[in-house]
Amino acid sequence: MKRNFSASTKLLFFNHQIIKQISCLFALLLFAASMNLKAQTMGLMQHSSGTDDDGLVLFAPIQNGNTYLMDKCGKLIHTWSDTATPGHSVYFYPDGDLLRTSDAGNPAFLLAGHGGVIKKIDWNNNVVWSYKISDSIQCQHHDVRLLPNGNILAVVWQKKTKAEAIANGRRPNMVGNTLNSEKIIEIQPVGTDSATIVWEWNVWDHLVQVFDSLKPNYGVIADHPELVNFNYKATVNAEWLHVNSVDYNPTFNQIMICAHNLNEIWVIDHSTTTAEAASHSGGVYGKGGDLLYRWGNPLAYQHGTLADQKLFGMHNAHWITNELPKAGKIILFNNGISRPAGMYSSAEILTLPYDASGVYPSTLPYGPAAQDWIYTAPVPTDFFSNNISGATQLPNGNVLICSGQSGTFFEVDSLKNIKWSYINPVGLSGPQTQGSNPVQNAVFRCPSYPKTFAGFSGHTLTPGLPIEVNPLPYICDLTTSIVNPFTVNNLSNSPNPASDYVTIQTHLTNFKVQVYSVGSELVFTGNNTNEINTKTWKAGMYFIVVCSDRGERQNSKLLISR
Repeated sequence: MKRNFSASTKLLFFNHQIIKQISCLFALLLFAASMNLKAQTMGLMQHSSGTDDDGLVLFAPIQNGNTYLMDKCGKLIHTWSDTATPGHSVYFYPDGDLLRTSDAGNPAFLLAGHGGVIKKIDWNNNVVWSYKISDSIQCQHHDVRLLPNGNILAVVWQKKTKAEAIANGRRPNMVGNTLNSEKIIEIQPVGTDSATIVWEWNVWDHLVQVFDSLKPNYGVIADHPELVNFNYKATVNAEWLHVNSVDYNPTFNQIMICAHNLNEIWVIDHSTTTAEAASHSGGVYGKGGDLLYRWGNPLAYQHGTLADQKLFGMHNAHWITNELPKAGKIILFNNGISRPAGMYSSAEILTLPYDASGVYPSTLPYGPAAQDWIYTAPVPTDFFSNNISGATQLPNGNVLICSGQSGTFFEVDSLKNIKWSYINPVGLSGPQTQGSNPVQNAVFRCPSYPKTFAGFSGHTLTPGLPIEVNPLPYICDLTTSIVNPFTVNNLSNSPNPASDYVTIQTHLTNFKVQVYSVGSELVFTGNNTNEINTKTWKAGMYFIVVCSDRGERQNSKLLISR
């Protein structure tokens, strides 16, 4: 299977600016290649200065039941296991427990993003709470969001019959046997396996159609931007809207939704009661459950043309939180499906036009006219993910991007330079072997949490080995900044072959020594050490790597005989 990010991954190693900032890590990868080892095909691909090294990355491969927490060196911090694949999102609770969705295997909803079970899992992999939203007429899918009160927002498919759709103004030739509507529910966990639905919003209550004046919801589309055109982008496909993300703004008590198939983000009022959410009045903003705001495709409410469309099958639209540099703005992943300029993806940041009270202007089409910041690859079509994916801002101002289809995570700075890159090595059967081409390694998103996150308190965050099988040896030290151009010199060590000890001779000062077996196992590490005790080592070939704090590197082979 072709990996869509392959051309962009190639860019990581040949872009002149990145070459100037190459670290001791990449130097070691070159060394490994010179020793006739496997080429680096997965795991940590790049680590340069300016990376948000305080962040730990959380991800749940779509084809696998495990959830992983790793550091920016690609070293495993912790793993959670599940018998089911995710459905699809995974986050942390403030107490460090995992909020994970799981695939219930519902045959009535075998669609992209299907889930059905929401779980709270503690650090020791114990399921603290589990709740199923999966039957013949409804199924949780794609995303959930934890609220400040401990409740959970969930995106849920709601199956409608063909007769119900036609009765509400759908064109009869544009509906199959069923149609999937969407609802957002707020779940209050109860006990270990129950919940109460305390709030609900249904898009079915906020439709407009111009097809049949004798049916409900009839009206002029352009006069009702607060309603969803029931026949826009209509097909016989049951998956009409494909909502794929939900987010919450506690300042304004608003909810944001990604309506993927309509190429729009929507904002609705969460201050309403469930009854008000089904109506056109009530709540702080007085509009009930009608849309407060929408953006990305003004043609959807007949206030623009195709040329005005900004979003092309997007994911993961959310408010940037208050502690981050661009607080209050929106960040999203624009997949770029059917983009007129070409099939390429982008990460984007924009400013919504609300006032200090969270009220949006009535001027149409809704602004802004342009995004604040857009990342694309230098050759845009080098970076494309047809589905899933996400982007999030980091505390250092960089943006962490998950190119989901290829399982590639990378971090870019404000100037759009790639600072860090990682390819998920986990597929259907688990971690794959370094040097092989990763397959079935798609990832929905990869949220980042700082090491100071309160939920990590009391837990061990000691990095282990890389996640992939038989990793190549490399040095990645998050406590120092190895960023200067490096020099390569042969390292002298004797005796060679050795038995009980080996002495290394180096001109470097303030250096770190690491020794790896042929199987990439780290067997020794030390600082400013010239003599190494090898009495307990097995016979065989080893690789010695010395790296100074200035980025200088030396290496050699060592043979242990018995």
